[in-house]
Amino acid sequence: MTNTTAIRGFEGELVAPGHHAYDRHRELWNAMVDRRPALIARCGSAADVAAAIRHGREAGLEIGVRCGGHGVLGLAVPEGGLMIDLSPMGAVRVDPGKRRATVQGGALLRSLDAATDQHGLATTAGNVSHTGVGGLTLGGGMGWLGRQFGLACDNVETYTLVTADGETVRASADENPDLFWGLRGGGGNFGVVTEFDFRVHPTTGQALNVELVYDPADAVPAMRAWRDLIRDSPRPAILAADLATMPPTSSNEALRGRPALFVSFVWVGDMGEARAYLDTFMRALPTPAGATVDELRYVNLQQLGDEGHVHGKRRYSTGHYLPDLPDAAIDAFLSRGLPPGAAEPDWTRQPNAGFQSYGGAIADVGIDESAFSFRDTFVEWFAGSTWTDPGEDAERMAATRAWGRALDEYASGVYVNVISDPGSEGVGRAYRTSTAARLAALKRTWDPDNVFHLNQNIRPAAE
Repeated sequence: MTNTTAIRGFEGELVAPGHHAYDRHRELWNAMVDRRPALIARCGSAADVAAAIRHGREAGLEIGVRCGGHGVLGLAVPEGGLMIDLSPMGAVRVDPGKRRATVQGGALLRSLDAATDQHGLATTAGNVSHTGVGGLTLGGGMGWLGRQFGLACDNVETYTLVTADGETVRASADENPDLFWGLRGGGGNFGVVTEFDFRVHPTTGQALNVELVYDPADAVPAMRAWRDLIRDSPRPAILAADLATMPPTSSNEALRGRPALFVSFVWVGDMGEARAYLDTFMRALPTPAGATVDELRYVNLQQLGDEGHVHGKRRYSTGHYLPDLPDAAIDAFLSRGLPPGAAEPDWTRQPNAGFQSYGGAIADVGIDESAFSFRDTFVEWFAGSTWTDPGEDAERMAATRAWGRALDEYASGVYVNVISDPGSEGVGRAYRTSTAARLAALKRTWDPDNVFHLNQNIRPAAE
């Protein structure tokens, strides 16, 4: 059914069970989540969002908020509740003179990238183009431009959001500054953001993507040399190192279907400077088993991960922030969480994991200047597994968790957007103690009844 009169003041589309598009609209990135909301409110405006929130509260329905649907826990879709779907609100407007991009709350990263690229501009966004701008930004938002321009949340000038009372407010450095602080990393705990006003920056629109491949036997010297390059790396360079299973179609016959180390960097900006850094990078590292050097448009770089992150597959992930990367942490990483002397596993069913460098403009922001807590991060570590057979769920999740435990002692926290297990323990790792206390007090002010609890939830502080 579709009924546009069931919610007072709502002018968008209402989709209930039995509607021909119901299953499509409730679908999420992680196929492990299969929840059935009582009603989907597809909002076309902030007024629609406010009407939906008021209706949900009056009807006693749990409220979830969906944009790109990439949250691995699938909390956007409440079982038997009201799902506020922002995806119809996907417009991006760019003012090149002011270097501002106004982005609606349901926009995807590809819309932001495409709109700004037309003007030779860009801002930090994640690396899968069908991710929602809102969820990424509210958790912090790392991307290939992070060391140059800061996190996505660092580039927001103004947030417009609808509160739990159905009121529309704005938050900036000058207007509701405490709320502005909390929205920069505190997730969707304080309301539904219907518009972001981003600073955007001049860029060449060109990128260099460099990847070296190593046999695991050569991984230790390669990882140590890669680690030593990070501290002095120029800001346009983001360095990464990943352990992954080589595809069976690889041109490297010796590594087909086996684990390999991929050491890489991405440079967005001047290609002459990028090529000069490529020489530095290659001289510092051992001779690889293979190398790929691609020059491409930034908007195309942003889409390289799309195929591997399509909707409809089962997913589990974990992560860490590391303030340093000592040799022992490298050894733990290379162990993949497997016990010494363990039999060789089926590598095709093992998770992939890797590091990405931080620093630069991310670290320019003071630790207490935003809710994003880990400005002193040296590298972020992320592990993820993707599969289709439900019978593999326990094995896949156990292997990913084991790898995470191997690095626990070197970690300072976790990126809130990668937490895959519900409960307070994961959220507690996402914020420093003082930050968590301030967020809880802010929650008491803006959402004392915890209406917005289907998220990485921050509970209101006690009176």
